[in-house]
Amino acid sequence: MSTRLNPYLGFRDTARQAMEFYHSVFGGELTVNTFGDLNMNEDPAEAEKIMHSMLETPNGLTLMASDTPNSMGYNPGTNHSISLSGDDAAELRGYWDKLSAGGTVTVPLERAPWGDTFGMCVDRFGVPWMVNILGAKA
Repeated sequence: MSTRLNPYLGFRDTARQAMEFYHSVFGGELTVNTFGDLNMNEDPAEAEKIMHSMLETPNGLTLMASDTPNSMGYNPGTNHSISLSGDDAAELRGYWDKLSAGGTVTVPLERAPWGDTFGMCVDRFGVPWMVNILGAKA
């Protein structure tokens, strides 16, 4: 197996909903383990929080996420985004439509000065996304 770089998102009590949403966007196989499943919860009230989840799609996308326990600090930042890029315009536009629905479009998905189609949005869970559809080669 080669080395992979996988985005890993942290949430506070919404990891399950977020990953189910991403599963509806990208398809694939979603696995979810709670703190209770793995006997790792210090607080019984947090047994159903997500300790680890992973979405793997047939076309090679992998996204991971978990809930942050109440005993740990949680400071969502604006110093990250997830980028989707490629030449399959229909697939990428489909992802864009689903990710931006209920979220905020910060840069509309349209032709960019560098020749590609590019857009930025923040989904309904507060995760920033960039979509770049490769333009035709000159």
